[in-house]
Amino acid sequence: MEQIDWIIVFGYIVSIIGISIIIGRRQKTQEDYYLAGRSMGAWKIALSIVATQVSAISLIGVPAFVAANPGGGLVWLQYEFAVPFAMILIMTVLLPVYHRLRVISIYEYLEKRFGRQVRLLLSMVFLISRGLGSGVMLLATSILTASCLGLDIITTILIMGVVSIIYTSIGGITADIYSDIIQLVVLWISTFILVGIVISLLNFDTLSLTSIEQQRLNIFDFQSTGLGDGQTFGFWPMLFGGLFLYFSYYGCDQSQAQRLLTTPTVQEARKSLFLNGLLRFPLVLTYCVFGVLLIPYLAQNPVMAEKIKEVGPDYLVPYFLLEYVPKGFLGLTVSGIFAASMSSLDSSLNSLSASTWRDIILNYHRSALNWTPRNSVLISRVLTVVWGVICTGFAILLTGSSDTVIELINKIGSVFYGPVAAIFVLGILIRSSNQRSAIIGLVAGVSVNIGLWVFAGQAVSWLWWNPIGCLISFFTGMVLGRITDLNKYVVVQGSTGINKNDIYSEKMVFYSIGLTVGFVFILIICLLIESFLQKFLT
Repeated sequence: MEQIDWIIVFGYIVSIIGISIIIGRRQKTQEDYYLAGRSMGAWKIALSIVATQVSAISLIGVPAFVAANPGGGLVWLQYEFAVPFAMILIMTVLLPVYHRLRVISIYEYLEKRFGRQVRLLLSMVFLISRGLGSGVMLLATSILTASCLGLDIITTILIMGVVSIIYTSIGGITADIYSDIIQLVVLWISTFILVGIVISLLNFDTLSLTSIEQQRLNIFDFQSTGLGDGQTFGFWPMLFGGLFLYFSYYGCDQSQAQRLLTTPTVQEARKSLFLNGLLRFPLVLTYCVFGVLLIPYLAQNPVMAEKIKEVGPDYLVPYFLLEYVPKGFLGLTVSGIFAASMSSLDSSLNSLSASTWRDIILNYHRSALNWTPRNSVLISRVLTVVWGVICTGFAILLTGSSDTVIELINKIGSVFYGPVAAIFVLGILIRSSNQRSAIIGLVAGVSVNIGLWVFAGQAVSWLWWNPIGCLISFFTGMVLGRITDLNKYVVVQGSTGINKNDIYSEKMVFYSIGLTVGFVFILIICLLIESFLQKFLT
């Protein structure tokens, strides 16, 4: 990078950290630090949730998957069909319960419904899985920035980790949300400019794609089931697997659900999910368009294509940036990547800190409830630093992984997401379920998913792990709950269940219809895109 690029990068990072310092001074209690005083509006939360999908994993992984990953292509867009339905389920089943109980950690609900052991177990699952996932996010960002900065991967991971820890520990979730919005704007604009650059490089008169390259332009794959055919990305596994994954990710993962708890009312939280369900597709489509244009670019640049085959698909975007992005704009793009890394990582670190404090420390040291608000916020920041160090260390260990980052992070999540979602739904919908049945159900679901990862190989697509693990955990918990001594284990639901008003309110009906229409719109757009590309690029 040139001097002007370094100045822009440094100035951007200093500005973001400065914002976090200003915001951090206003935080007097843990509710301020973890939940922004429950004062955030729907649009801010919606943009923040969308922005978490604009991490370096998106900027690297999606275009690389579409243009260069073996077996990849526009089939990735099939993943988006499940988002609107997942939003409807979360609005109906989970949000009313969370807001009635006024929790900071969503796993507090599990103690009220089942007992302390379930809460501790689920929070530990979250801490482990989110810690691993955060390491992958940091690695993904470092792959890109290492190439742009001319540094080795480990050095870049350490730099990114330290900057993220400083920013996150100071600013709390309020700074997270505002930085999310800033980086969303910067990276979305950057992607549009990258699309323009690729178009300017292509010679459409001599365009000729091989049959394999033409297959990457197909969005729909109804033939692949992901069950015994060795295929991963088919319509059905991505629809059903995505539904279970997104329901758990947005609703049962503290790093995402914590944002929904920062709103003053459940209606504001629902509105934020409704907006997210509509805004997420245009964002993902932008990255996919960039990836589609890189297909003919690689076809017309065999030297670059051969280099990508040697080093791996994840280096496609970094190499493209270095080769073609002009001075100044490269600095702005890398600045956005720094912000995206911090934004994606800070929400994870903040939620890891919240869960550690609320679910672990307070369970073993109830006297901590008597600490002054100032000391409690200080400990919260220390916990954030500790988790930052752990995630940075894990990112370094992952540097030799053979999976592309976009697949690796989804595999890690898919082991846990289904079973975790099952326990929340079990508690809300099945009155006879209890602590023992919930624990056994969770262990059964996770064990089966791990077994599929280790022993099934490509026979079962990792997309199916989400519904398989969820259904095994749910039905195991339900059956065992009914044959257990109910008088000993059942916790009376009360406010921990749902009621008719949660389902049939006027706003809920409007949101459900709107998101269903959104699904149809996404389907139509994808059909039109596939038809256009087949005529124009083949």
